[in-house]
Amino acid sequence: MFYGLSNFFKQILPKRLFYRALLIVAIPVIVLQLVITIVFFDSLWIKTNKGMTKTLVKEISTFIEVYNNEKSDKDGLSNLFSLFLDLNIEFFENKEFNDNYNERWFSPIDRTLRRELKSNFTHGNYWFNTTNYKELIDLRIKYQDGYFRFLIPKDRVASSSARIFALWITVPAVIMIFISLIFLKNQTRPITNLARAAERFGKGEEIEKFKPSGAMEIRQAGEEFDKMRKRILRHLKQRNEMLSGISHDLRTPLTRMKLQLAFIKNDDLSKKLSEDINEMEKMLNEYLQFTRSSYSEKDEMFNLSELIEKIIEKYDNQNISKNLAPRIYINGKKNLINRCINNLVDNALKYASKVKVDLAKKNKNLFISINDNGPGIPKNEHENVFKPFYKIDKGRADSKASVGLGLSIASDIIKSHGGNIKLEKSNMKGLSVKIFLPF
Repeated sequence: MFYGLSNFFKQILPKRLFYRALLIVAIPVIVLQLVITIVFFDSLWIKTNKGMTKTLVKEISTFIEVYNNEKSDKDGLSNLFSLFLDLNIEFFENKEFNDNYNERWFSPIDRTLRRELKSNFTHGNYWFNTTNYKELIDLRIKYQDGYFRFLIPKDRVASSSARIFALWITVPAVIMIFISLIFLKNQTRPITNLARAAERFGKGEEIEKFKPSGAMEIRQAGEEFDKMRKRILRHLKQRNEMLSGISHDLRTPLTRMKLQLAFIKNDDLSKKLSEDINEMEKMLNEYLQFTRSSYSEKDEMFNLSELIEKIIEKYDNQNISKNLAPRIYINGKKNLINRCINNLVDNALKYASKVKVDLAKKNKNLFISINDNGPGIPKNEHENVFKPFYKIDKGRADSKASVGLGLSIASDIIKSHGGNIKLEKSNMKGLSVKIFLPF
């Protein structure tokens, strides 16, 4: 039960830090204001109104008792109460008295007035209305064959300070929450900037300069991220330079080996050595091409749908079908994405007779799938084929022309853009390469 309740609150609570922090600030302020309001309303305002209403009803009872005295001056008495007690009194003789009234049960004024009238007059001998007039209460008391009509200012039964109190208790709370909004926005902005920088860096985008800001802890996290980013970039640069240097250095002995093959009289041995040298040269060329493109290319906004369309048109093959969502724009390294898709389509055509390419988008993700009807790859090899130079004994990788870098390079390209790539069994009975890219 506790676990279910916890999950319920997790679902209804906001996900972003700014709104969670706002709740932490706003809820105590609102609860405090409600408690103060309820205490004031119950302990002060209602009790004050009750005392004022009780005094008013006693004054009306006193008026009627004095009016019953035959020796009293009726007109003078009404004028006296009107002058000193602010009661506008009028007697309607031989008028039918209607005791049916619509009391507002939600109104504290109506409830208090009804309670006090009930304790001083018998039921059916009084009537009142607090809504006919904006600033007056229309109160009628049955008397003999007629009734008295009292027009009473509402401030005789309700304290006017309630509105002022409500204003003073509401306005500061609103101002406090507004100020909290400003401060929280300033405090969460550095975290948002850090998350955005980390997201861009994870996608392989270039970050010109990242300046940590905010509170000490956030600034420290930003500085550590910037140090980590520079270390990773330095490591990648060193790796690329090392691979490029090795590749260039190996070209010289490979060239000498090619020249020396001409002096070998054994044709079978010469052919085998030539194939090995060509395979090594192809491997070096692929590494050189990859390191150059991944290091120097800048991010740009391009039409992914158009790019895939051109790749498919280049093959001019009726066995390639497509289902591409139109006008899908993405920010990334265009040449690398082009090479990735090209490698995967090449690989599919090498071992299958039919290939289908799909492109779709959903929410903030792009989905690219390349399905074929080839022999496929065993499920236990799905992770291994992404390793550099890895080959399996049967299926797709069993080829002299392959150096085992195609899927590895494709995986690096997709992951450098913050995406993911995985293999599944195709609905065409072959292999399905699925690519997920953040949109």
